[in-house]
Amino acid sequence: MFIPPQKMQGDLRSQAAKEAKVQLKSAHLLIDHTLAMALFHNSPNVNMIYYPDRQTLMIAPESDELFKQLHKAKPHMLKDKNAQGDKTIAIHELLIDHEINDSDRELAYREQKELNILNVTI
Repeated sequence: MFIPPQKMQGDLRSQAAKEAKVQLKSAHLLIDHTLAMALFHNSPNVNMIYYPDRQTLMIAPESDELFKQLHKAKPHMLKDKNAQGDKTIAIHELLIDHEINDSDRELAYREQKELNILNVTI
């Protein structure tokens, strides 16, 4: 049986994408449902700030007023992606404003569970 290399690579990429907890996909930040629920609970919105010098995006639940005041974070809608509960945040403007590579990829992240903050390296 012959499996074309492109098909095999595509299957490997889609399997890796399923395992990734944070991804950039179509100019949206895609967050796995387990991670989203642990950090943001059922919040419909999040506060988000981007630090260009560190290439880091910091995200916290909307209810965290201290985070909002300390970092001068702006609210963003946390949308449901699918029935599993994966979440997405549209970041088109951020990518354009800071000339960030917008190709689909897995992103490195660090979660601060005690503070309910997600740090994503873009």
